[in-house]
Amino acid sequence: MRIVNWNVNSARTRADRMVDFLLRHDVDVLAVQETKCADDKFPYERFEEIGYEVAHVGYSQWNGVAIISRVGIADVETQFPGQPGFHKNPDKPQDVEARAVGATCGGVRVWSLYVPNGREIADPHYDYKLRWLYALGFHVQDTLAQDPDQKLVLLGDFNIAPHDEDVWDIAAFEGSTHVTEPERIAFDFLLDAGLTEVTRPLTRERYTYWDYKGLRYQKGEGMRIDFQLASEALAATAGSAFVDIEERSGKGASDHAPVLVDYDLRERSLSQAFDEVR
Repeated sequence: MRIVNWNVNSARTRADRMVDFLLRHDVDVLAVQETKCADDKFPYERFEEIGYEVAHVGYSQWNGVAIISRVGIADVETQFPGQPGFHKNPDKPQDVEARAVGATCGGVRVWSLYVPNGREIADPHYDYKLRWLYALGFHVQDTLAQDPDQKLVLLGDFNIAPHDEDVWDIAAFEGSTHVTEPERIAFDFLLDAGLTEVTRPLTRERYTYWDYKGLRYQKGEGMRIDFQLASEALAATAGSAFVDIEERSGKGASDHAPVLVDYDLRERSLSQAFDEVR
């Protein structure tokens, strides 16, 4: 099963690119972030015409996440249990944003995630980001405690560079979000909850995101902030992965590149496994 995550930075603007990408790469499941549209504005028919089902969560022109699958979509959840909300005014209702959608696709529990940006370290959005990540980690702990053998993947735009080498120049990020110790600890909390970052060891490409400003892509000044974190049962089946850098290079491209991972979910007998080794 080929599972992909991609922050498309507007699904309506890039619907043609998304359809071409699905067909070109023979994708089974595409987890999308920053669709930037309400549910009634998402271009469902474009994907249904080529044999895919869609689960989308969008409340306005901001945020928005989707799962696009040709291997089924079941048990859709439009937020994870305990997902916190946000309003810059703490006295206002803290509404849950369109940042998470979960569904079971071909036997795999998939969560398409758009982690809050954090904005600035002193901004309330930064604290919201940390609370959001820890709530997500607790959900993973509960899920895997109930079913340790569940095939589960959290994928999308995490808005965190977990290591210094995940940005082109760590000195350029001094005093900025995405690289702070609290954010990195929160990211590690997801791994400690029972997940494995399958993309890093399987991809040769260094970055997944290049800002539009400052000719970052042309200068090779990117960031690795898009990931697939899989449960042990699913991570053990991951065979190959790559970042589609070319998709970032074209005219009208998103500022993120798609991340593709192939999982081998075939049920094989012991004799078949031995035959494959031989």
